Amino acid sequence: MTRKHEQTAQVKSALKTIGITPQEINPTLEQLNSSPITQQVKLSSLLTRPGITLEALKAQSDKLNNFLINNNIDQEVEVQTEIQVKYEGYIEREEEIAQKMYRLESVKIPQDIDYKQLKSFTEAVEKLQHIQPITIGQASRISGVSPSDISVLLIYLGR
Repeated sequence: MTRKHEQTAQVKSALKTIGITPQEINPTLEQLNSSPITQQVKLSSLLTRPGITLEALKAQSDKLNNFLINNNIDQEVEVQTEIQVKYEGYIEREEEIAQKMYRLESVKIPQDIDYKQLKSFTEAVEKLQHIQPITIGQASRISGVSPSDISVLLIYLGR
């Protein structure tokens, strides 16, 4: 497992450093109905495109192919690398959201808060008044309390 993790990191790093020219890749991109490139780009940026696979890049890049052979990278690592590169942006966004939610768990709501003072709330006022959440994180999980309601509450609390 450790070896697979290390090799996946190696291949990701190689994809970020190995470039490919328009002459090498554009025929393949056209076959795959993907926009052609006008200048050299890194393989990692091409791999994020829909329909572009690591196999297609291997077929067009001797540098990548040699790297994979010289480092004894097996098919399982290639598949894992492709998945990680393709979904890296989504994974990072989800991690950011999770971190934000974690931080909101520590923001306490005063017990004596009068939610009726918050004029921009509608349905949320009743729910917050009834449930009396202890933290912003708790309040954000209440059905009917929108992200904009949480933003207003944070502003009201001076955050």
